[in-house]
Amino acid sequence: MMATTRPSARQPLADKMYEVLLGQFMDGLWSPGQSLNIGALSRELDVSQTPLREALARLEHTGLVRREALKGYRVAPLFTERELIKLMDARLVLEPAVVHEAARRTTPEFLDELKESIEELKRCAAAPRSASVRPYWAADERFHLRIAAQCDNPFLETAYRSLGGHVQRFRLFTELGASEAESPAREHTAVYEAMASGDAEGAAKKMRRHIENAKARALTDRQAVDGG
Repeated sequence: MMATTRPSARQPLADKMYEVLLGQFMDGLWSPGQSLNIGALSRELDVSQTPLREALARLEHTGLVRREALKGYRVAPLFTERELIKLMDARLVLEPAVVHEAARRTTPEFLDELKESIEELKRCAAAPRSASVRPYWAADERFHLRIAAQCDNPFLETAYRSLGGHVQRFRLFTELGASEAESPAREHTAVYEAMASGDAEGAAKKMRRHIENAKARALTDRQAVDGG
């Protein structure tokens, strides 16, 4: 008689802890390089250490945290200028190809979802920074992830998602100025309009320009940190 496989009792709790910790990152409660004490987190969140370790292991795969031998987990440091350049160069190779394929497969529902993410980005850009950072970056991520899902190429989508944690790390540790917050919404709109008109080549060019601009903004921020 075949044994019945029961779902892990830990897994839902580990998922919840992952979301809690990710939310804390997005709310700016953790600083680059800060030590993550599992015992203290266990007491603070009133859970055992096992689901926390599982959640931190998942966060390690995103690049947001790092595990050091004999020391435990630590929040990943700020990107170096070289790392930022390499990350953005990877996006410049990948994302125009992803959006080109997605633009050939648009549907009204897909375009509505993109438009909704852009409207949310605009609302967040106009809101006070303290209230808007988390939903702002969530809307930004939703735009790029939705395009990756629409490209109908699992290899391209997986390649983009493999960069996703590093892009998230870049987002979370980037200062969000008012003018900088407005620029991505305009750039997303340009990509959307090209896709809505069925212009795959134009959408790829607009996405490339968006990533180039994001790269320039990121390097300016990085240099400001070094100068400070």
